[in-house]
Amino acid sequence: MKRFNYVMVLLLSGALMFAGCSSSKWAAQNNKTKGGILGGTGGAAVGAGLGAIFAKNSGKGAIIGAAIGGAVGTGAGILVGKKMDQQQAELEKIEGAQVETVTDSNNLQAIKVTFDSGILFATGKSALSTASKDALVKFATSLKTTQETDVKIYGHTDNTGSREINEKISNERAESVAKYLIENGVAGSRLVTEGKAYDEPVASNETAEGRAQNRRVEIFITANETMIQQAEAGTLK
Repeated sequence: MKRFNYVMVLLLSGALMFAGCSSSKWAAQNNKTKGGILGGTGGAAVGAGLGAIFAKNSGKGAIIGAAIGGAVGTGAGILVGKKMDQQQAELEKIEGAQVETVTDSNNLQAIKVTFDSGILFATGKSALSTASKDALVKFATSLKTTQETDVKIYGHTDNTGSREINEKISNERAESVAKYLIENGVAGSRLVTEGKAYDEPVASNETAEGRAQNRRVEIFITANETMIQQAEAGTLK
């Protein structure tokens, strides 16, 4: 998925409303991997709905979440924030997970979780380690306690090797995480994956330490339309 500005997000949101079933949306949103998770999980749909649309904001990280149209009320925002605070507190207990508060495209509180390659993967590999599986089981448990969220999984690499290789590895890393979450009870319809190769480094690729920081998986958790509707109605607990 390429970078979109806010206008493009709105245009694509309208287009997705006519895009057909979840599996076709998955294929359209992640054509690089050609439905890898669908094939690897017995037809579990990965990627669906407006909550799967993510864009980048120049300089301040990701603008994320469903482009629902219309402003979300202050009271609803407070309720969503409380719900996200609860989940963030759970996620912060997971060893090897860096958890941050971010803001989505509706100006609602969201969560960013970063797993580095030292936790998840050996260099140049996409197979999950035992330690990372333990962490992801806890992560899946937390996701299952709050069903009204969308989850976007980004795989990143350092710049070692060709673009083709790094695109493949970054996609496979994101997919490995998604598959394992599905195996542990997270609905595939909530998940979207994308490989970013080495396009979004967080450190210099000139040093071993910097390259290690760039080999990572980032996961964004945002309120889906159901949570927003419940918050607007005052029924979100």
